[in-house]
Amino acid sequence: MSEPGLFETMYQCRALRYFKDEPVPDDVIRKVLDAAIQAPSGSNRQSWHFVVVTDPEIKKTIQGYYKQSFDVYASMMAHVPPRSGVTEETQARVVKSAVYLSEHLHEAPVLIIPCLRFEQGRIAGDGAMQDMARKSLYSSIYPAVQNLLLACRGVGLAACLTTLHLMYEEPIAKLLGLPDNAETMALIPIGWPNAKFGPVKRVPVEEVASRNRFGQKL
Repeated sequence: MSEPGLFETMYQCRALRYFKDEPVPDDVIRKVLDAAIQAPSGSNRQSWHFVVVTDPEIKKTIQGYYKQSFDVYASMMAHVPPRSGVTEETQARVVKSAVYLSEHLHEAPVLIIPCLRFEQGRIAGDGAMQDMARKSLYSSIYPAVQNLLLACRGVGLAACLTTLHLMYEEPIAKLLGLPDNAETMALIPIGWPNAKFGPVKRVPVEEVASRNRFGQKL
């Protein structure tokens, strides 16, 4: 089966949270990870590291933390209306799939956890310089994360990006054996899809872009 083109992949890279109970071959995992690390990073430091979790016990422990985080998040968002242009039906489907993932995260064949390694240790202090340094470092992992998501779509894998585990980032980092100078940045369950790929729905560009100054018509 031929791989989809670049723009087709981007326009159909829907977050899928339902996975078949089928293993993902190691060579496929390696392929999507190799695509991930083709992304740019600040000063070409390539300070990323990807923990590939397939151990059932580790996955179940992570799911326990994730479920606790999700419950807190869900209670905060329970009375928040859908974004303008998003129907209640669409919102209900998203919520249903998110609830399902919180309860079945451990059943995904693979959890990929992108991490960042801080060569000088974790960033300390406060102020504008510390804020700039941290945001600059974070910008060096998310291009790789997006590459990973697109690569998964390209080879026919379902995937979704979440960060809810970060409420329990410290015990999860310990569980994964991360060194003191590394942090988890995201959590991406992947597997063969048990739901349909399809086009994503987004608001028009004119509603989210400005020319020269915020709010000026593009």
